[in-house]
Amino acid sequence: MFVSSAQAASTTAQNETPAHAETAAPGAAPDAHGTATHSETGVAHKGVFPPFDTSHFASQLLWLALTFAFFYLFLSRVVLPRIGGIIETRRDRIATDLDQAARMKQESDEALAAYEQELAEAKQKAGSIAQTARDESKAKADAETAQISAALEKKLADAEASIASIKEKAMAGVGAIAEETATEIVKKIVGGTVDKASVTAAVKAVRG
Repeated sequence: MFVSSAQAASTTAQNETPAHAETAAPGAAPDAHGTATHSETGVAHKGVFPPFDTSHFASQLLWLALTFAFFYLFLSRVVLPRIGGIIETRRDRIATDLDQAARMKQESDEALAAYEQELAEAKQKAGSIAQTARDESKAKADAETAQISAALEKKLADAEASIASIKEKAMAGVGAIAEETATEIVKKIVGGTVDKASVTAAVKAVRG
């Protein structure tokens, strides 16, 4: 854009230079020094780079100001709002993700605490069940032991009673046999009748 303006000005200067030369031609003939000086000035004027030509600074500054203003408006109206919207969207998404992460962490902490509490309750319940089972087993064993002991004691008492009865019967039979034997012996030795009561008393005295 700047180069086009400079090129236009340069083209205008080139077009004006021949006209000036033609205007000077009908008058008095210039000297050689004057012609050479004009030619050198024209060559020097053609050799300046258009953006650095001081005659074009005003237009260049104007176009620079217009371009900067347009660029500023473009940034402020189009680019910056879009960038701001993207930043806000990202900020909202990050905030949402952080909130979700915090909520998930809280839920995981609560689940872990509930699991630990349930585990502790399960251990306590298992210990209580085991203790109850041990107590019940001990009580049952004690009851069975007492029952067996009672049965053994009853059997022992019955056996002792039976043995005593048998012994008594045996001793009674032995006494009768002894009385009869003693009576017969006395009859044969003494000859005659022997008092049964005396024989019984004598046998009991011997048995003690």
